[in-house]
Amino acid sequence: EAQFVESGGGLAQAGGSLRLSCAASGFSLASYARGWFRQVPGKERELIALISSRDTTIDYADSVKGRFTLSSDNAKNTVYLEMNSLKPEDTAVYYCAAGPFGATMTHDFPCWGQGTQVTVSS
Repeated sequence: EAQFVESGGGLAQAGGSLRLSCAASGFSLASYARGWFRQVPGKERELIALISSRDTTIDYADSVKGRFTLSSDNAKNTVYLEMNSLKPEDTAVYYCAAGPFGATMTHDFPCWGQGTQVTVSS
């Protein structure tokens, strides 16, 4: 069974850093597009970082570009999100997800982590 287990969320001060991890089991991450999403209550889940299958491209939402870095360790079957210069508006539940080549919309991703809360205080 394909599974994702997330870790690394928590509380940070504005300007601080957090690192999220998402370990996969039951499938090889490298064969899939891997994304990080976030969601705040009352809003749609937002794709903030995406790495294509075979690691050819990495894209970021404008809201996190220059502050967040997605990386993937295929040997560990784990994808990471390094979050720096955090802002209170980064407060959200963060999800990792895996999907087929070309996946960009929430419904394109069939495999999801359980979500981890990130709270940034001002």
